[in-house]
Amino acid sequence: MPRYRTPSGIDEEQLWDQFRSGDEVAFARLYKEYVQVLYHYCAHFTADRALIKDCIHDLFVELWKHRQTIGQTTSVRFYLMASIKRKLVRHLNAEMKFSSQDDVENDREWLPGCAPSYESTLISFEEDDHVNSCVAKAIEKLPRRQREAVYLRYYQNLSNEEISSLMKINIQSVYNLIFGALTNLKKYISPEKVVL
Repeated sequence: MPRYRTPSGIDEEQLWDQFRSGDEVAFARLYKEYVQVLYHYCAHFTADRALIKDCIHDLFVELWKHRQTIGQTTSVRFYLMASIKRKLVRHLNAEMKFSSQDDVENDREWLPGCAPSYESTLISFEEDDHVNSCVAKAIEKLPRRQREAVYLRYYQNLSNEEISSLMKINIQSVYNLIFGALTNLKKYISPEKVVL
């Protein structure tokens, strides 16, 4: 079985073991590698940015505090995503703020930061932006569970088994959610809507 790697290509298990043995540099690297992944994942549940940041901060404080008793894992990404989801849901339930999909603001930026001045490149960026915008709007129309499954599968590259465990549903439900999401996306994204 291939070993998992962090977003920048570092061996997860090795980094995790270094962190567990008290390596502060490895701990800082874990934070740097996964803070944005965790933030974007939490944004699927709430638009409360301060709460998301607090939960991520608390999670890493607890990880460092309990580093010597934390066990091994074959997927650090999965471990962290499962941990942050539990923590966030606990906070949301305690505050009775669990938001519906309509409350989640769409703060994704799809257009690359600065486009070169060449006309053809600019046109290409505009086309890409338009297509990405259509896809983003279509994804926002999906029911929350379908949107979560799509995010985990296609944006975080988790396996169906990992999604099943993380979402606490059986594997067939994962297939059903993803199939349903793709079916809905086909309805929401037609060629005439995508053409500039």
